[in-house]
Amino acid sequence: MLWAGVAAVALAFLVALEIAARHYGMRGPITNQVREVVFAPKSGPLLYAGMALMSVVLPWRERLIAFGVAAGIDVVFFLVRWAVDAKMMFGNGALWVTLACAVIAVTRRTGRERALLLKGVGLGLLLVAGRKTGDTWLLITSRTRPTVLDQYVATADHALGNPSWVVGRLVEATGTVGNHILDYVYIQLAVAAVLVTVYQLRNVAAERRFPQHHLVRTFLVIGLLGPGIYMIYPVVGPIFAYGADGGHWAVADLWPNTVTPLTAPQHMPFNDFTPRNCMPSLHTAWATAIFIHSRKGPRLLRYGGTFWLVATLGATLGFGYHYGTDIVTGVIFTLMIEAALRAQTRDWDRAGLQLAAYAAVVFTTLLLAFRYLPMQIAEHRWFSGPLILLAMLSVIYGYVRVTRQWDPKPAPAPRPELQPEPV
Repeated sequence: MLWAGVAAVALAFLVALEIAARHYGMRGPITNQVREVVFAPKSGPLLYAGMALMSVVLPWRERLIAFGVAAGIDVVFFLVRWAVDAKMMFGNGALWVTLACAVIAVTRRTGRERALLLKGVGLGLLLVAGRKTGDTWLLITSRTRPTVLDQYVATADHALGNPSWVVGRLVEATGTVGNHILDYVYIQLAVAAVLVTVYQLRNVAAERRFPQHHLVRTFLVIGLLGPGIYMIYPVVGPIFAYGADGGHWAVADLWPNTVTPLTAPQHMPFNDFTPRNCMPSLHTAWATAIFIHSRKGPRLLRYGGTFWLVATLGATLGFGYHYGTDIVTGVIFTLMIEAALRAQTRDWDRAGLQLAAYAAVVFTTLLLAFRYLPMQIAEHRWFSGPLILLAMLSVIYGYVRVTRQWDPKPAPAPRPELQPEPV
């Protein structure tokens, strides 16, 4: 019943977005996904990542067969596209195999086996649909929000030392190598999430059930709630509002070499195609979720989660996509969602709900402060800067303290019974 309800809500949401996108003359998430059955996908790695998630419910032999069939289908598509000189991209095979597994579940499986396979297919398709939904949301924000709040956020960012300008110059100094590495990390965030999730779900095929909480749940909720905030807090980012990429819409070509002057901020009009997707930074939110969920994995996975978080922070700031304030709110946003989801799996644990409520209050307070008190924050930076960071650290501390209480305590080793010494 729960999975059926989630599927119904997701389908209704996709249909609503499809209608909204059509209203603005764009293809919606459903149309874009259906096109990828035949046409070149936007992201082949994402489709294979979704199939990898689906395959956690399959035994190893069937997994190998599934990936082999997907690769074979992609080879055929590659040859056809090469012959007709069409756009080249792989991934159709992964989508075909995922859809085929849904058909097999309905026609050839029964009972618990059918339910498990349909859950796996749904998990994989939800990851892909989440990406399509996010793309549509971003286009809608650009069409419906003609003015942006970048001047307010950039002014408040003085309290944090204008980190986007600092990191932007550091990334420029690394040259093409640093740019390519950070760009790959930034683009392939979903692939890193799948690696962590596959580890978390490694025993699903054997145990025939999913764990109560895993990374995809957090990812999907972040992707669902985040764009809604973009609609009420539109921000485009330093490289657009203060850089060359903003064209004549930018305040000036300042990023990353010249810090913005400290003047009274105001709403600024912007174009109708740049997404208003900065506050909060969802890339930071997702990378934080990857870091959290990789903590209980093997050493290599923990190192990977740490690297992905650090590299994502470097990319979001160094490419001029986000301000420092976006990063702070992105971290708090993730911990709020993660605490609420984990509390739900523990019969709405009171400590977890209190932490989620506290994080929500801190998150909302910071958003309001950045909007209505940016000059005061910037003018008293030696006080407000540490206070902003302290607010974020208080949420982090609360999350660590609460989750440690939830972790199972190791049972003490039984003491050997004292035996009377032989006489």
